[in-house]
Amino acid sequence: MTRLRAIRADITTLAVDAIVNAANTSLLGGGGVDGAIHRAAGPELVAETRTLGGCEPGEAKLSRGYRLPAGYVIHTVGPIWNGGGRGEAQVLADCYRSCFAIAAREGFQTLAVPAISTGIYGYPAEPAAEIAVRETRVALAENARLACVTFALFSEDQLAIYERLLAAG
Repeated sequence: MTRLRAIRADITTLAVDAIVNAANTSLLGGGGVDGAIHRAAGPELVAETRTLGGCEPGEAKLSRGYRLPAGYVIHTVGPIWNGGGRGEAQVLADCYRSCFAIAAREGFQTLAVPAISTGIYGYPAEPAAEIAVRETRVALAENARLACVTFALFSEDQLAIYERLLAAG
């Protein structure tokens, strides 16, 4: 089985142990991937995320998946792009590390991840993908139990970037 892959898919339809949500700091739903996950999971998700106390950029928190095919949702808050000189790359890397730490702690074997911060937060797709792929490769090397990470991407353009980076090794 391929341990790392990229597909064009609606992350809310994937039957994996957990999906990653590119959330806002309230964790109460929003636009893009966040809104889609909340709509698909149902009202129980927002009821649970109200109890989590929000989330700071670079951190992650876990909830159940409710009506999603995925058993769990790992919510992480990516950086808002401000030109790259305000620590955005570090915060984005921390998002992936925080998500993979939860996955390791919970013993998840399969995980689906979107292109964090590349939507309304404006992070450029190419450097965001480079961070995502680098941090995921590190996590796979450190966690043998993690069998497969799927980058679930919204557009053909994003998919092409990830496929090129994955092929480059």
